Amino acid sequence: MSGQLSRRARVAVDVAGGDRAPADAVKGALKAARKSNAEILLVGPPDQIEPEIERNGGLPPNARLVPSAEAIIEGEPATHALRRKSSCSVAVAAKLVRDGEADAYVSAGSTGAASVSAIYYMGMLPGIARPAVCVPLVGLAPQTVLIDGGANVDCKPNHMLSFAAIGTVYARRMLGVSEPTVALLSTGVEQGKGTRLLQESYPLLQQSGLNFVGNVEGYDVLTGKANVIVCDGIVGNILLKFYESLGPCFTQWVVGRLKGRPLVGAGRRVLCQMAAFTRVTRAESTGGGLLWGVNGVVQIMHGSSKAPHFERAIARARQAVEADVVNELRTEFAAIQQRCEAYLNSMPAVPAEPHEALFPSI
Repeated sequence: MSGQLSRRARVAVDVAGGDRAPADAVKGALKAARKSNAEILLVGPPDQIEPEIERNGGLPPNARLVPSAEAIIEGEPATHALRRKSSCSVAVAAKLVRDGEADAYVSAGSTGAASVSAIYYMGMLPGIARPAVCVPLVGLAPQTVLIDGGANVDCKPNHMLSFAAIGTVYARRMLGVSEPTVALLSTGVEQGKGTRLLQESYPLLQQSGLNFVGNVEGYDVLTGKANVIVCDGIVGNILLKFYESLGPCFTQWVVGRLKGRPLVGAGRRVLCQMAAFTRVTRAESTGGGLLWGVNGVVQIMHGSSKAPHFERAIARARQAVEADVVNELRTEFAAIQQRCEAYLNSMPAVPAEPHEALFPSI
């Protein structure tokens, strides 16, 4: 598969997963189907899903119901739950991708279950040890992505290398940046700054063949100095949540400053702009994010997602399929590994990731 698909994209939607499922999940999935030519597969228990389909006007020609057992409940340990519920909605959605019956799947159910299902049923791309969440900083830095957004802790240099490759493919294919620049997020721009992980990752990225520009500091995140900002999941998740809080906190501060003053003219315009600022800093969170590194397109959503969020997430999954991001990442990372082979072989062996042998009995 390369470039645009010759057939329409097929997106499986776990309509049983999420705090507002199945009502909002079905509503959003059917709206997405009616607005595009993608084939939408609604995955869930028929006795729960069929009444919602009827309530929303029935199935359009490009949508169908794929039966499954119940969803995994948020809080259930993912590995144990999947052993007991191998026909749950998210597992069936992952199997559809594995078996070539769907090109992508979307879920607002248990994040752990969605991730584990993708890893187990679809597998990882060659050489990539961990899946990662790549998040664009929409609004304030529209051509910048941050990776990892929270999926990984205790990272090793080889993980940072794969994050850089993932971010590069995302920026190129999803944001239209032809030559994405890549940087490590550190405490200083000098090569020796930052944690041991950053110091060891720096020369690896130098040899990767990516457009690596070195370290950037926190105040460079929104300046466009780098299109791809690489960090571990703890740093990335903290930064993203801080970023999303900027709009509401700044709005509250402005409202406090204007308290007791008549809101006319400039005052009203300021509040309107603050509302817009809040929307752009939180826009990405409303649709979740793509899970990168697995052998297929997976869109993971927040559990509280509503119908418009499902519609947006399905559109994003379809875009990723049509941009052929999985095959491009496979090709990109194979070339990077070849360029970095000597350096990687000189480093201490990294123990096998636990997920590689998690589910022999599922």
